[in-house]
Amino acid sequence: MEIFGGFMVMMSILGLFLAVIWLIMPFVVFAIKGKQDRSLEVLEAIDKRLAVMEQQLTSIRPLQVSPVMTAADMTENATPAPDQTPRS
Repeated sequence: MEIFGGFMVMMSILGLFLAVIWLIMPFVVFAIKGKQDRSLEVLEAIDKRLAVMEQQLTSIRPLQVSPVMTAADMTENATPAPDQTPRS
């Protein structure tokens, strides 16, 4: 009989724990869902703004026809350090 009593105490503690989880979990799920929906809206707004910026950049680029020298286009005139190899 003592085993049955100990089993009932263990099951009541486990049942109480599961009841608390059962009552709290919906609030947690709905809170996370709300945050996820808000993040999705912000991400879509950012995506739209980036698309507009990309369109503006592509419309501006053909106007810039002057050649721009970059560091990759320039030849290396300085002598490299002894432990470095010259760029080709």
